Amino acid sequence: MRKTILGRTGLNVSVLALGGHEYLPSGKSRGFNENMALAVAPGHIGEGYGGPKRVALLKTAYDLGINLFDVTIDSEKEALGRNLRDNPPPYDIVVQTRPEGMCYSYDKNNRSMLDLGKLRAELQRGLKLIRRDAIDLLNVGLLAWSIDNDPEYLQKLAYNIGELKREGLIRFAVADSFSGERLYLAMMACGAFDAVNLDLSIGDATCLETVVPRARQQNLGVTAREVFFKSELFRIGAAAGIEDRGLLARAALKWVAQQQPDTVLMGVDNSEQLIANARSYDTPMNEEEVLVLSAVRAHPDFVKFETAKRIEFFELPEDETA
Repeated sequence: MRKTILGRTGLNVSVLALGGHEYLPSGKSRGFNENMALAVAPGHIGEGYGGPKRVALLKTAYDLGINLFDVTIDSEKEALGRNLRDNPPPYDIVVQTRPEGMCYSYDKNNRSMLDLGKLRAELQRGLKLIRRDAIDLLNVGLLAWSIDNDPEYLQKLAYNIGELKREGLIRFAVADSFSGERLYLAMMACGAFDAVNLDLSIGDATCLETVVPRARQQNLGVTAREVFFKSELFRIGAAAGIEDRGLLARAALKWVAQQQPDTVLMGVDNSEQLIANARSYDTPMNEEEVLVLSAVRAHPDFVKFETAKRIEFFELPEDETA
């Protein structure tokens, strides 16, 4: 698989990365869609993670040359660490993970990340789960309330990130958010981050307007996620009369590839899906794929989804769609 340099990190990463989510029969991710509060609780390890199907998927990733692995909740971290121990990769890999219980809405005002001792202890705990000496990419997911509550929040956080790098607990830091443009730009401006994690899909391309160009100016790595917008793409596709989910998936992934992120985080349930994604990436979009995307874009449910994402990302008034 083709590799690319992840911005100023200098890391040579595969253009597709394997996400750590495992899936329910409904297609929804485990943990988050079972018991959200329990899934994101530090120390909780769900039953059955990292089983035979996941091991087969990991081995397929090795065969394809994927060298970037992303895990979120502790269940995924423990499974990856155990699976890497039992099935060592044939080459050097890069792991991205986050401090559990401190990101997004899990910690009000994201204040725990300003406590260096608490943050250090959480990362040390996470390293034991993934069985590595350092976190290659520390994913730092914030909400806007962090900087709204404390104007010096990012300055304080930048100091902590610098200390963690100096101590060798982390190698690089990745800016992440569900709050949109304003927070992303502020995070990039503070100088602590080496890459950005962004939602990027045919239904949510807002990051391409300001955030990605700014990231490129600063030589930050760009990681894309949510290609299929948490399977909402397939629901909209079905509503638009598209029955071939494979065709729709290929078209959506090829569209994202055309935007040239450094790497795309893929959540897949099995080896067959990962192989199909790898075959699709970096190949030209054909006429049938162009038409299927046009059909999806024309459906009212897609327009509604895209509009809502734009309002959310740019913090626009609810009635503003331009």
